[in-house]
Amino acid sequence: MGVIKLYKENPQTYEREALGVITRNQLDFLIENFEEEFEEDEEYLLNAATLDFLKDQKADKNLIALLEKALAGAQDGIDILYLEE
Repeated sequence: MGVIKLYKENPQTYEREALGVITRNQLDFLIENFEEEFEEDEEYLLNAATLDFLKDQKADKNLIALLEKALAGAQDGIDILYLEE
C-alpha cells in the first residue's frame, strides 16, 4: 500500500502544492463525504461551508487541521486532490 498525498491545485495554472500525507481512513472519509462529479474523481472543491460540513460529520481532527491550513486566505475555496503514490 502506497502513501496518500493531498494537494492544493491552482485552477488557472494546474500547479500543485503539497499539503501533506493522509491516512487511508482519512481518504475514505473524504471520498464518502465529498460530492464526486464522476466515479473515479480525485479532485474536490473545498470551501468554508464544506469544511463546516466535514466538521459536522466528525472528521478526524488532524484532517481538519490540514484542510483549514490549506483553505486559509482563500475567498472562494480551493481545489484539492489526492494521489496514491
